[in-house]
Amino acid sequence: MALSIPTRFRSIPGRFALPLRYRNAALFALLALLFGGTFVAIETGLRELPPLLFAGLRFDIGAAALIGYVLLRRPRSAWLPRTRRDIAGIAVAGVFIVAANNALLFVGQGSTTPAMASIMYGLNPVLAPVFAWWILDDRLSKTGMLGIGVALAGVAAIVQPSPSTLTGAGTVGQVLVLGAAAAVAIGSVLLKRVRPEMGSLPLTAWAMVLGAVLLHALSVAAGESPARAVGVGRLTLVSLLAVGIPSTAVAYAINFDLLERIGPVRTNLVAYVVPVVAALAGWALLGTGLSAATVAGFLIVVVGFGLVERQTLRCEVCRLRRWRRRRGGAGSARRAESPCPCDD
Repeated sequence: MALSIPTRFRSIPGRFALPLRYRNAALFALLALLFGGTFVAIETGLRELPPLLFAGLRFDIGAAALIGYVLLRRPRSAWLPRTRRDIAGIAVAGVFIVAANNALLFVGQGSTTPAMASIMYGLNPVLAPVFAWWILDDRLSKTGMLGIGVALAGVAAIVQPSPSTLTGAGTVGQVLVLGAAAAVAIGSVLLKRVRPEMGSLPLTAWAMVLGAVLLHALSVAAGESPARAVGVGRLTLVSLLAVGIPSTAVAYAINFDLLERIGPVRTNLVAYVVPVVAALAGWALLGTGLSAATVAGFLIVVVGFGLVERQTLRCEVCRLRRWRRRRGGAGSARRAESPCPCDD
């Protein structure tokens, strides 16, 4: 799980630029695979385990693995919370990003398919600007507001609300998964406001501990018996381990590594690869299908995301063009004439 970049990759730009680029792409693909597989593993585990207990066990395993890694690889001064901001950050991440997110996700997926759940969950990048406007007073432009409306139209195309379907188990499950995406979006914006000083990886590890405690408390309050975890089948045990270690401890570590090195916009684009992985995995392993309306709704959501984040995406395209020009030997004068709005 050592995710730091070797020194030789940082210090020798010419020869090792492409291997580093391939490494980022490989980690991005692995992250999509791990997150996409989560929905299939949850679907499998829910056949024997109640949802809140399953979610709590996921973070028992994930927190143990990630804290073990942090304790071995980081000095004590790096992994202990030192300030009120650190404690507030752990509380926000534990309550919203871990507990509320996974409680809604696991309960909701009990009545919908992995592909449908992953698509609804992929609305997180679109919902975040709405909460940023509300909490941080980051104003949305008219085009951004249009993008939010387009994304909501995509959700309507997926859910297809009607008097006969609004109370159906499938629709309720999709709304709960949408609530999980909203919890992640709120938590991410609140973290930006709190601005914890400790590293993101130790903060995530402690948030997993807090989230696991809250999820087990919710499980007991909902009447779920912890004894249900005893004597589960081999397939359920495999799904629990798959969700707990690769899709939680490893995936979270990769996610934060990519956030640091390639930025949040390109990393968050994984939300639009995950439904493809989840749909293919669900079809191959569970025999689930995907309707044309669901695919169309997902594409509409992607268009809405593009409208909301159009400036940032344009900057990323410009940076890619600059990199290609440098690889092609273009001179500094040509780069100076670049029309890209975020050349720096």
